[in-house]
Amino acid sequence: MVNIAPRLTQSPEPFVLPGRYSWAEFQTLERIIRKESKIHITYLDGVIELMPTGEEHESISRMIGILIAFHLFKQGIEFIPVGSATRASEAKSVSFEPDESYYLGERKEHPDLAIEVNITSGGPGKLEKYRRLKIQEVWMWAGSRISIYSLQENDYQLIERSRLLPRLDPRLLESCVILPSRLEAINRFNDAL
Repeated sequence: MVNIAPRLTQSPEPFVLPGRYSWAEFQTLERIIRKESKIHITYLDGVIELMPTGEEHESISRMIGILIAFHLFKQGIEFIPVGSATRASEAKSVSFEPDESYYLGERKEHPDLAIEVNITSGGPGKLEKYRRLKIQEVWMWAGSRISIYSLQENDYQLIERSRLLPRLDPRLLESCVILPSRLEAINRFNDAL
């Protein structure tokens, strides 16, 4: 099999701005940054983090999104993909962009499922921003593994298999995402469904 996957560049490191900022200061900075670049910007309790997106991050995020959408189609589950649309609440002092996100069934205040791809940093500490908006499940990719966190009684619990998509095998998803051929990944994923 010929490796046709693009050679991915190293992902840039995130940067946390020193100090604390008001919501108004954050919104001003966010407007400036969004006009000029493709940088994810998060706000949590006055702390602003800037995260440039690299090819590896985007490739993994897109592949996870493709496979999840494929699974939802195959299972006949109605969904609305909203990608990295900004989730924000001044009252809850939070603003962020998931890498991928989905409403399952109908549109609600916030998506049911969000995906976070962590290449150089991140982890369960990022869950606080999702908890504030009560997003039911957050799947975190790190080190070629998916960790699934389910919101239970206002806190996230690490679980083995999704409660929202119990027929999707997370190990199958992992093995397909890391394949160098996207066609082989889709075919392997399809054959296993």
